[in-house]
Amino acid sequence: MQLTEAQRMIYATAKRFADREIRPYVRERRDDESFPLDVMRKMAESGLLGGTFPEEYGGGGIDNVSYVLACEAIGGVSPSVFTAALTVQLSLVGTAIYAFGTEEQRRRYLPELFAARLVGAFALSEPNVGSDPAAMELTAQHNEGGWVLNGAKFWISNGSVADVIVVFAQADPGKRHKGIAAFIVDGDAPGLERRVITEKLGLHASNTAALFFDGVHVAHDRLLGKPGDGFKIAQTSLESGRTSTAACAVGISQACLDACIAYAGQRRQWGKPIGGHQLIQEIVADMATDCEAARLLTVEAARTRDAGEPATKAVVMAKQFATEAAVRAARNAIALHGGVGYLGEYPIEALLRDAIGLSLYEGTTQIQKLILGRELLGVSAF
Repeated sequence: MQLTEAQRMIYATAKRFADREIRPYVRERRDDESFPLDVMRKMAESGLLGGTFPEEYGGGGIDNVSYVLACEAIGGVSPSVFTAALTVQLSLVGTAIYAFGTEEQRRRYLPELFAARLVGAFALSEPNVGSDPAAMELTAQHNEGGWVLNGAKFWISNGSVADVIVVFAQADPGKRHKGIAAFIVDGDAPGLERRVITEKLGLHASNTAALFFDGVHVAHDRLLGKPGDGFKIAQTSLESGRTSTAACAVGISQACLDACIAYAGQRRQWGKPIGGHQLIQEIVADMATDCEAARLLTVEAARTRDAGEPATKAVVMAKQFATEAAVRAARNAIALHGGVGYLGEYPIEALLRDAIGLSLYEGTTQIQKLILGRELLGVSAF
């Protein structure tokens, strides 16, 4: 895979940061479910929290290929940190505000987000609405002072700790997706109740919450874009988020591959390292092929976005393949490690649980395939 020197340097910087500042505390954060705000601020100080956004707003000004390489490096060590700091803070919230915000909104929020002085959340999913956002039940009623929000959101990453929440609401129910609007809402807004969602399978250090809006007032200047732009804002942000999530999944696959190669050289059975047995070599060979294929798909999606070309097909291919490859890699890594792979003392079992989470959020694997089918066949199945 051809990369520029600058792209290789960004990957090396992110990898070094992850090994020094994240890896030593992964198990501790998993056990106490502590939100990684301190890590986010260190990432900002190291220049890893600006992403592809222009430097004039405090962004990093890097290309999408460099960004996915950084996501791979961070995500391979802690998918929880990746989720909080990169796919939510930057890919979703940052994209929504930069692509659709006014100049005043950009200058007010983006530098604070990129410095981790503010934490962002992206509130799209609801208790009864997931893959079909046009059926959104949270309402936005317009009045002279602005808008009033009523309803609930569910599965919101960073939700209970966010200072700034991009909230999607139905402003004109008769228009379905064409009636959705997006708003910037303060995390401590009167009438907003936030409850932490616990007992998740994985992503334990990533905060997840349910949000309840009871007459939450939003001023006119907190509307993103125009009324009716919400669906477009969500889709634009999700394309960015799906690209970064694919990169995190590549990081998980690479971490599993590295662990398997090391263990296969150390563990001995029947008088030789287990790496000398045919079925172990098959597991490692398949894992390496999946990992490289996922990486190439992800980088191609990033390059397509850098070129300003339509990227939906490339992005959904990368997201669905890379996340499922990560689940396979972690499952096979546990099998290769045997009993020790099943223990929390080793990182493999946690990577499996986290990989399953990546295959669900920002659109399940099945939804990615339906989007891809629509792109290829020109016929929507939903």
